[in-house]
Amino acid sequence: MSYTIGQHLAYSVWAAERLKETLDAVDESILFAEVKSSFPSIAKTLLHAWDAEVIWLKRLQGVSLDAWPSQNFKGGKKELLEGIVQSARDLSAFVESKGVDYVSTTVQYKNLKGDSFENQVEDMLFHVVNHGTYHRGQVTTLLHQLGVTKIQSMDIIFYLRTLKK
Repeated sequence: MSYTIGQHLAYSVWAAERLKETLDAVDESILFAEVKSSFPSIAKTLLHAWDAEVIWLKRLQGVSLDAWPSQNFKGGKKELLEGIVQSARDLSAFVESKGVDYVSTTVQYKNLKGDSFENQVEDMLFHVVNHGTYHRGQVTTLLHQLGVTKIQSMDIIFYLRTLKK
């Protein structure tokens, strides 16, 4: 059986939950510590990944945002981690609710600058999950740099192995 976008979205939820479990165990100061990376902290990296997932879900729902959803985020570690997991769940649930043929449809949307684009839903979804994986990898590297050694693997092969248990 071939790997499906539904499985890929389920993997994304699983990985977000594993990341949350890892970060639940570290002091909140680790998330806000200044680092040299694409974003100045783990928290800012997570906010970016969360923003992107929300933006893409909104696009799939027919709404094109013109600002980053987190621009006024005032929460702490708990709200950030719960948001990351919930956005992955929301995306997966939305796609599942649309039925199997939905992923082969095309969606028109605008980016934050107002430029128009059109993509197949499945391509958009693979992009969103890949984007999240990329930033979870960054967070893992930053955690190592900040001295955290207990980090759960979020590799897709580990996820696929859990399906066989």
